[in-house]
Amino acid sequence: MNNFNFYSPTYFVFGKERENETGKYVSRFGGKKVLIHYGSGSVVRSGLLDRVKKSLQEASIEFCELGGVVPNPRSGLVYKGVEICKCEKVDFILAVGGGSVIDSAKAIALGAVYDGDFWDFYNGKRVEKALPVATILTLTAAGSEGSTGSVITHENGMLKRAANSDLLRPVFSILNPELTCSLPAYQTACGATDMMAHVMERYFTNTKNVEITDRLCEGILLTVINETPKVLADPNNYDARANLMWAGMVAHNDICGVGREQDWSSHNLEHELSGLYDVAHGAGLAVMFPAWMKYVMNNDVNRFAQFAVRVWGCEMDFQNPENTARKGIEKYEQFMTSIGMPIRFSQLGAKAEDIPALIKTLALGSNTMGSFVKLTEDDCRKIYELAV
Repeated sequence: MNNFNFYSPTYFVFGKERENETGKYVSRFGGKKVLIHYGSGSVVRSGLLDRVKKSLQEASIEFCELGGVVPNPRSGLVYKGVEICKCEKVDFILAVGGGSVIDSAKAIALGAVYDGDFWDFYNGKRVEKALPVATILTLTAAGSEGSTGSVITHENGMLKRAANSDLLRPVFSILNPELTCSLPAYQTACGATDMMAHVMERYFTNTKNVEITDRLCEGILLTVINETPKVLADPNNYDARANLMWAGMVAHNDICGVGREQDWSSHNLEHELSGLYDVAHGAGLAVMFPAWMKYVMNNDVNRFAQFAVRVWGCEMDFQNPENTARKGIEKYEQFMTSIGMPIRFSQLGAKAEDIPALIKTLALGSNTMGSFVKLTEDDCRKIYELAV
Protein backbone atom coordinates (compact mmCIF):
# COMPACT_ATOMS: atom_id res chain seq x y z
CA MET A 1 0.00 0.00 0.00
CA ASN A 2 1.24 3.50 -0.87
CA ASN A 3 1.55 6.40 1.56
CA PHE A 4 -1.53 8.64 1.55
CA ASN A 5 -3.29 11.62 3.11
CA PHE A 6 -7.07 11.49 3.43
CA TYR A 7 -9.34 14.31 4.55
CA SER A 8 -13.12 14.07 4.11
CA PRO A 9 -14.86 16.74 6.20
CA THR A 10 -18.38 16.69 4.68
CA TYR A 11 -21.18 16.50 7.26
CA PHE A 12 -23.87 14.12 6.02
CA VAL A 13 -27.53 14.54 6.95
CA PHE A 14 -29.26 11.32 5.80
CA GLY A 15 -32.89 10.24 5.82
CA LYS A 16 -36.50 11.11 5.21
CA GLU A 17 -37.55 14.78 5.11
CA ARG A 18 -34.10 16.00 6.15
CA GLU A 19 -34.25 18.78 3.51
CA ASN A 20 -36.57 20.58 5.94
CA GLU A 21 -33.50 21.17 8.15
CA THR A 22 -31.55 23.03 5.45
CA GLY A 23 -31.65 26.43 7.14
CA LYS A 24 -30.28 25.03 10.39
CA TYR A 25 -27.26 23.57 8.66
CA VAL A 26 -26.57 26.56 6.42
CA SER A 27 -26.53 28.68 9.58
CA ARG A 28 -24.33 26.16 11.39
CA PHE A 29 -21.76 26.37 8.59
CA GLY A 30 -21.73 30.14 8.44
CA GLY A 31 -23.98 30.99 5.50
CA LYS A 32 -25.61 34.46 5.56
CA LYS A 33 -26.48 35.04 1.89
CA VAL A 34 -27.08 31.91 -0.20
CA LEU A 35 -27.21 31.24 -3.92
CA ILE A 36 -29.66 28.36 -4.47
CA HIS A 37 -28.49 26.58 -7.61
CA TYR A 38 -30.65 23.98 -9.36
CA GLY A 39 -31.51 22.40 -12.68
CA SER A 40 -34.78 22.26 -14.55
CA GLY A 41 -38.30 22.46 -13.23
CA SER A 42 -38.36 19.14 -11.36
CA VAL A 43 -37.28 20.65 -8.03
CA VAL A 44 -39.96 23.30 -8.52
CA ARG A 45 -42.74 20.91 -9.54
CA SER A 46 -42.00 18.50 -6.68
CA GLY A 47 -42.20 21.27 -4.09
CA LEU A 48 -38.60 20.63 -2.98
CA LEU A 49 -37.44 24.16 -3.82
CA ASP A 50 -40.29 25.67 -1.79
CA ARG A 51 -39.43 23.49 1.18
CA VAL A 52 -35.80 24.58 0.99
CA LYS A 53 -36.73 28.26 0.75
CA LYS A 54 -39.08 27.94 3.72
CA SER A 55 -36.34 26.38 5.80
CA LEU A 56 -33.92 29.17 4.89
CA GLN A 57 -36.52 31.82 5.72
CA GLU A 58 -37.22 30.24 9.08
CA ALA A 59 -33.48 30.50 9.81
CA SER A 60 -33.46 34.19 8.69
CA ILE A 61 -31.05 33.43 5.84
CA GLU A 62 -31.18 35.56 2.70
CA PHE A 63 -31.02 33.87 -0.69
CA CYS A 64 -31.10 34.36 -4.43
CA GLU A 65 -31.63 31.74 -7.13
CA LEU A 66 -30.12 30.42 -10.33
CA GLY A 67 -31.74 27.52 -12.14
CA GLY A 68 -31.18 26.02 -15.56
CA VAL A 69 -28.33 23.54 -15.07
CA VAL A 70 -28.33 20.86 -17.78
CA PRO A 71 -26.63 17.45 -17.89
CA ASN A 72 -22.94 17.91 -18.75
CA PRO A 73 -23.14 21.39 -17.12
CA ARG A 74 -22.05 24.34 -19.22
CA SER A 75 -19.65 27.21 -18.65
CA GLY A 76 -22.19 29.88 -19.63
CA LEU A 77 -24.37 29.32 -16.58
CA VAL A 78 -21.29 29.20 -14.38
CA TYR A 79 -20.24 32.66 -15.59
CA LYS A 80 -23.75 33.91 -14.83
CA GLY A 81 -23.60 32.41 -11.33
CA VAL A 82 -20.22 33.96 -10.64
CA GLU A 83 -21.59 37.39 -11.64
CA ILE A 84 -24.62 36.96 -9.36
CA CYS A 85 -22.44 35.97 -6.41
CA LYS A 86 -20.18 38.96 -6.81
CA CYS A 87 -23.03 41.43 -7.31
CA GLU A 88 -25.19 40.04 -4.50
CA LYS A 89 -22.29 39.40 -2.12
CA VAL A 90 -23.20 35.74 -1.79
CA ASP A 91 -21.13 33.82 0.78
CA PHE A 92 -22.56 30.30 0.40
CA ILE A 93 -23.67 28.09 -2.51
CA LEU A 94 -26.50 25.57 -2.05
CA ALA A 95 -26.81 22.99 -4.83
CA VAL A 96 -30.24 21.35 -5.08
CA GLY A 97 -30.03 18.54 -7.60
CA GLY A 98 -27.74 15.83 -8.94
CA GLY A 99 -24.09 15.74 -9.92
CA SER A 100 -24.42 18.27 -12.74
CA VAL A 101 -25.94 20.86 -10.41
CA ILE A 102 -23.32 20.19 -7.74
CA ASP A 103 -20.46 20.39 -10.26
CA SER A 104 -21.80 23.70 -11.56
CA ALA A 105 -22.16 24.99 -7.99
CA LYS A 106 -18.55 24.09 -7.24
CA ALA A 107 -17.40 25.95 -10.35
CA ILE A 108 -19.35 29.02 -9.27
CA ALA A 109 -17.80 28.73 -5.81
CA LEU A 110 -14.36 28.91 -7.42
CA GLY A 111 -15.13 31.83 -9.71
CA ALA A 112 -16.93 33.89 -7.08
CA VAL A 113 -13.70 34.48 -5.11
CA TYR A 114 -11.34 34.74 -8.09
CA ASP A 115 -10.48 37.77 -10.20
CA GLY A 116 -9.72 35.74 -13.33
CA ASP A 117 -11.63 33.20 -15.40
CA PHE A 118 -12.98 30.25 -13.40
CA TRP A 119 -11.95 28.02 -16.34
CA ASP A 120 -8.32 28.46 -15.26
CA PHE A 121 -9.00 25.89 -12.54
CA TYR A 122 -10.24 23.41 -15.16
CA ASN A 123 -6.99 23.91 -17.04
CA GLY A 124 -4.85 22.90 -14.08
CA LYS A 125 -4.54 26.02 -11.92
CA ARG A 126 -4.29 25.15 -8.24
CA VAL A 127 -7.36 25.91 -6.14
CA GLU A 128 -6.52 28.15 -3.19
CA LYS A 129 -9.96 29.27 -2.04
CA ALA A 130 -13.64 28.80 -2.79
CA LEU A 131 -16.99 29.69 -1.31
CA PRO A 132 -18.48 26.92 0.84
CA VAL A 133 -20.82 24.59 -1.03
CA ALA A 134 -23.60 22.44 0.39
CA THR A 135 -25.87 19.99 -1.42
CA ILE A 136 -29.35 18.54 -1.34
CA LEU A 137 -29.03 15.45 -3.51
CA THR A 138 -31.79 14.40 -5.91
CA LEU A 139 -29.90 11.96 -8.15
CA THR A 140 -27.65 9.14 -6.97
CA ALA A 141 -24.75 8.92 -9.41
CA ALA A 142 -21.76 11.22 -9.51
CA GLY A 143 -20.79 11.22 -5.85
CA SER A 144 -20.19 14.99 -6.05
CA GLU A 145 -21.99 15.37 -2.72
CA GLY A 146 -18.87 14.05 -1.00
CA SER A 147 -16.08 14.43 -3.53
CA THR A 148 -13.30 16.87 -4.33
CA GLY A 149 -14.19 17.07 -8.02
CA SER A 150 -16.20 19.10 -10.49
CA VAL A 151 -16.58 18.56 -14.25
CA ILE A 152 -17.70 21.36 -16.59
CA THR A 153 -18.15 21.60 -20.36
CA HIS A 154 -16.90 24.85 -21.92
CA GLU A 155 -19.15 25.94 -24.74
CA ASN A 156 -16.20 27.29 -26.69
CA GLY A 157 -15.09 24.02 -28.27
CA MET A 158 -17.35 21.84 -26.04
CA LEU A 159 -14.31 20.82 -23.98
CA LYS A 160 -15.18 18.78 -20.90
CA ARG A 161 -12.64 19.19 -18.11
CA ALA A 162 -12.30 18.60 -14.37
CA ALA A 163 -11.07 20.56 -11.35
CA ASN A 164 -10.17 18.94 -8.04
CA SER A 165 -9.48 20.21 -4.54
CA ASP A 166 -10.39 19.37 -0.96
CA LEU A 167 -11.80 22.91 -0.87
CA LEU A 168 -14.52 21.67 -3.22
CA ARG A 169 -15.83 19.02 -0.85
CA PRO A 170 -19.29 20.15 0.29
CA VAL A 171 -19.40 21.35 3.88
CA PHE A 172 -22.63 19.42 4.33
CA SER A 173 -24.84 17.23 2.16
CA ILE A 174 -28.47 16.34 2.75
CA LEU A 175 -29.32 12.87 1.43
CA ASN A 176 -32.99 11.91 1.42
CA PRO A 177 -33.48 8.72 -0.63
CA GLU A 178 -37.15 9.63 -1.15
CA LEU A 179 -36.07 12.48 -3.43
CA THR A 180 -34.76 9.94 -5.95
CA CYS A 181 -37.92 7.82 -6.19
CA SER A 182 -39.40 9.84 -9.08
CA LEU A 183 -36.34 9.43 -11.31
CA PRO A 184 -36.91 7.79 -14.70
CA ALA A 185 -35.46 4.28 -14.99
CA TYR A 186 -32.84 5.42 -17.51
CA GLN A 187 -31.47 8.09 -15.18
CA THR A 188 -31.39 5.61 -12.31
CA ALA A 189 -29.44 3.13 -14.45
CA CYS A 190 -27.04 5.83 -15.66
CA GLY A 191 -26.40 6.73 -12.04
CA ALA A 192 -25.68 3.14 -11.07
CA THR A 193 -23.25 2.85 -13.99
CA ASP A 194 -21.45 6.02 -12.92
CA MET A 195 -21.06 4.67 -9.37
CA MET A 196 -19.58 1.42 -10.62
CA ALA A 197 -17.18 3.29 -12.87
CA HIS A 198 -15.95 5.42 -9.96
CA VAL A 199 -15.11 2.25 -8.07
CA MET A 200 -13.50 0.49 -11.04
CA GLU A 201 -11.24 3.45 -11.83
CA ARG A 202 -9.72 2.75 -8.43
CA TYR A 203 -10.00 -1.03 -8.47
CA PHE A 204 -7.88 -1.59 -11.57
CA THR A 205 -4.52 -0.60 -10.14
CA ASN A 206 -0.88 -1.58 -10.33
CA THR A 207 -0.48 -1.16 -6.56
CA LYS A 208 0.01 -4.48 -4.77
CA ASN A 209 -1.23 -5.64 -1.36
CA VAL A 210 -4.30 -3.38 -1.08
CA GLU A 211 -6.74 -5.99 0.19
CA ILE A 212 -8.68 -3.60 2.43
CA THR A 213 -9.56 -1.22 -0.41
CA ASP A 214 -10.07 -4.12 -2.82
CA ARG A 215 -12.72 -5.50 -0.49
CA LEU A 216 -14.34 -2.09 -0.02
CA CYS A 217 -14.51 -1.67 -3.80
CA GLU A 218 -15.97 -5.13 -4.27
CA GLY A 219 -18.58 -4.53 -1.57
CA ILE A 220 -19.80 -1.34 -3.23
CA LEU A 221 -19.93 -2.98 -6.64
CA LEU A 222 -21.95 -5.89 -5.24
CA THR A 223 -24.34 -3.46 -3.56
CA VAL A 224 -24.97 -1.59 -6.81
CA ILE A 225 -25.41 -4.86 -8.71
CA ASN A 226 -27.92 -6.14 -6.13
CA GLU A 227 -29.89 -2.94 -5.47
CA THR A 228 -30.21 -1.45 -8.97
CA PRO A 229 -32.61 -4.11 -10.32
CA LYS A 230 -34.73 -3.63 -7.18
CA VAL A 231 -35.28 0.08 -7.76
CA LEU A 232 -35.87 -0.45 -11.46
CA ALA A 233 -38.59 -2.97 -10.59
CA ASP A 234 -40.01 -0.83 -7.76
CA PRO A 235 -38.99 2.85 -7.92
CA ASN A 236 -40.42 3.46 -4.42
CA ASN A 237 -38.29 0.82 -2.70
CA TYR A 238 -36.88 3.11 -0.01
CA ASP A 239 -34.33 0.68 1.41
CA ALA A 240 -32.84 -0.09 -2.01
CA ARG A 241 -32.76 3.63 -2.83
CA ALA A 242 -31.05 4.33 0.50
CA ASN A 243 -28.38 1.71 -0.12
CA LEU A 244 -27.70 3.10 -3.60
CA MET A 245 -27.58 6.68 -2.33
CA TRP A 246 -24.92 5.88 0.27
CA ALA A 247 -23.04 3.62 -2.15
CA GLY A 248 -22.81 6.50 -4.63
CA MET A 249 -21.20 8.73 -2.02
CA VAL A 250 -18.76 6.09 -0.74
CA ALA A 251 -17.83 5.19 -4.31
CA HIS A 252 -16.38 8.64 -4.93
CA ASN A 253 -15.27 10.31 -1.70
CA ASP A 254 -12.00 8.36 -2.24
CA ILE A 255 -12.14 6.09 0.80
CA CYS A 256 -11.78 3.26 -1.75
CA GLY A 257 -8.86 4.90 -3.50
CA VAL A 258 -6.45 5.69 -0.69
CA GLY A 259 -3.03 4.07 -0.78
CA ARG A 260 -3.39 2.85 -4.35
CA GLU A 261 -2.65 4.09 -7.84
CA GLN A 262 -5.80 5.06 -9.74
CA ASP A 263 -6.47 5.13 -13.48
CA TRP A 264 -9.31 7.39 -14.81
CA SER A 265 -8.66 6.70 -18.51
CA SER A 266 -12.22 5.51 -19.09
CA HIS A 267 -13.63 8.73 -17.66
CA ASN A 268 -11.35 10.84 -19.85
CA LEU A 269 -12.30 8.82 -22.92
CA GLU A 270 -15.98 9.22 -22.04
CA HIS A 271 -15.73 12.96 -21.48
CA GLU A 272 -15.04 13.40 -25.18
CA LEU A 273 -18.12 11.31 -26.05
CA SER A 274 -20.47 13.34 -23.86
CA GLY A 275 -18.78 16.55 -24.94
CA LEU A 276 -19.35 15.83 -28.63
CA TYR A 277 -22.70 14.03 -28.50
CA ASP A 278 -24.15 15.41 -25.23
CA VAL A 279 -25.01 11.90 -24.05
CA ALA A 280 -25.57 10.98 -20.41
CA HIS A 281 -22.24 10.46 -18.67
CA GLY A 282 -23.28 7.08 -17.24
CA ALA A 283 -24.35 5.84 -20.66
CA GLY A 284 -21.02 6.88 -22.15
CA LEU A 285 -19.16 5.05 -19.39
CA ALA A 286 -21.16 1.89 -20.07
CA VAL A 287 -19.74 1.98 -23.60
CA MET A 288 -16.16 3.00 -22.82
CA PHE A 289 -15.35 0.92 -19.75
CA PRO A 290 -15.66 -2.56 -21.32
CA ALA A 291 -13.70 -1.39 -24.36
CA TRP A 292 -10.91 -0.16 -22.06
CA MET A 293 -11.03 -3.42 -20.08
CA LYS A 294 -10.60 -5.56 -23.18
CA TYR A 295 -7.66 -3.44 -24.35
CA VAL A 296 -5.68 -3.37 -21.07
CA MET A 297 -6.70 -6.70 -19.50
CA ASN A 298 -3.41 -8.48 -20.15
CA ASN A 299 -1.47 -5.87 -18.20
CA ASP A 300 -2.63 -7.76 -15.08
CA VAL A 301 -4.91 -10.60 -16.05
CA ASN A 302 -5.05 -11.87 -12.46
CA ARG A 303 -6.63 -8.61 -11.28
CA PHE A 304 -9.32 -8.94 -13.91
CA ALA A 305 -9.80 -12.59 -12.94
CA GLN A 306 -10.19 -11.49 -9.30
CA PHE A 307 -12.83 -8.99 -10.44
CA ALA A 308 -14.65 -11.79 -12.26
CA VAL A 309 -14.60 -14.16 -9.30
CA ARG A 310 -15.26 -11.80 -6.40
CA VAL A 311 -17.73 -9.44 -8.07
CA TRP A 312 -19.46 -11.56 -10.71
CA GLY A 313 -19.22 -15.02 -9.13
CA CYS A 314 -17.27 -16.57 -12.00
CA GLU A 315 -15.39 -19.81 -11.41
CA MET A 316 -11.62 -19.41 -11.47
CA ASP A 317 -9.78 -21.13 -14.31
CA PHE A 318 -6.36 -21.61 -12.73
CA GLN A 319 -4.94 -23.11 -15.93
CA ASN A 320 -5.97 -20.09 -17.97
CA PRO A 321 -6.95 -17.06 -15.86
CA GLU A 322 -7.49 -15.06 -19.06
CA ASN A 323 -10.67 -17.09 -19.64
CA THR A 324 -11.94 -16.04 -16.23
CA ALA A 325 -10.99 -12.42 -16.84
CA ARG A 326 -12.91 -12.34 -20.12
CA LYS A 327 -15.96 -13.88 -18.46
CA GLY A 328 -15.92 -11.08 -15.90
CA ILE A 329 -15.97 -8.45 -18.64
CA GLU A 330 -18.79 -10.32 -20.37
CA LYS A 331 -20.77 -10.40 -17.11
CA TYR A 332 -20.26 -6.64 -16.72
CA GLU A 333 -21.57 -6.02 -20.24
CA GLN A 334 -24.54 -8.32 -19.63
CA PHE A 335 -25.40 -6.39 -16.47
CA MET A 336 -25.22 -3.09 -18.35
CA THR A 337 -27.59 -4.45 -20.97
CA SER A 338 -29.96 -5.82 -18.32
CA ILE A 339 -30.43 -2.36 -16.77
CA GLY A 340 -30.96 -0.68 -20.13
CA MET A 341 -27.50 0.75 -20.74
CA PRO A 342 -25.76 0.89 -24.14
CA ILE A 343 -22.47 -0.96 -24.67
CA ARG A 344 -21.67 0.12 -28.24
CA PHE A 345 -21.14 3.39 -30.11
CA SER A 346 -24.19 2.81 -32.29
CA GLN A 347 -26.46 2.59 -29.24
CA LEU A 348 -25.30 6.07 -28.19
CA GLY A 349 -25.64 7.58 -31.65
CA ALA A 350 -21.84 7.86 -31.82
CA LYS A 351 -20.04 7.26 -35.12
CA ALA A 352 -16.75 5.60 -36.01
CA GLU A 353 -15.95 8.43 -38.43
CA ASP A 354 -15.93 10.87 -35.48
CA ILE A 355 -13.08 9.07 -33.69
CA PRO A 356 -10.44 11.50 -35.10
CA ALA A 357 -12.47 14.38 -33.63
CA LEU A 358 -12.63 12.62 -30.25
CA ILE A 359 -8.88 12.06 -30.28
CA LYS A 360 -8.19 15.68 -31.26
CA THR A 361 -9.76 17.11 -28.10
CA LEU A 362 -8.62 14.34 -25.73
CA ALA A 363 -6.65 15.64 -22.75
CA LEU A 364 -3.34 13.78 -22.96
CA GLY A 365 -0.91 15.04 -20.36
CA SER A 366 2.72 14.38 -21.38
CA ASN A 367 1.32 12.55 -24.43
CA THR A 368 -0.21 9.72 -22.33
CA MET A 369 -3.06 9.27 -19.89
CA GLY A 370 -4.01 6.76 -17.24
CA SER A 371 -1.81 4.72 -14.93
CA PHE A 372 -2.91 1.06 -15.07
CA VAL A 373 -1.64 1.26 -18.64
CA LYS A 374 -0.25 4.56 -19.90
CA LEU A 375 -2.26 5.12 -23.04
CA THR A 376 -0.90 6.91 -26.08
CA GLU A 377 -3.05 8.63 -28.68
CA ASP A 378 -2.89 5.47 -30.78
CA ASP A 379 -4.01 3.35 -27.81
CA CYS A 380 -6.97 5.65 -27.27
CA ARG A 381 -7.95 5.41 -30.91
CA LYS A 382 -7.91 1.60 -30.69
CA ILE A 383 -10.08 1.66 -27.54
CA TYR A 384 -12.63 3.87 -29.28
CA GLU A 385 -12.59 1.43 -32.19
CA LEU A 386 -13.26 -1.48 -29.82
CA ALA A 387 -16.38 0.38 -28.65
CA VAL A 388 -17.84 0.77 -32.15
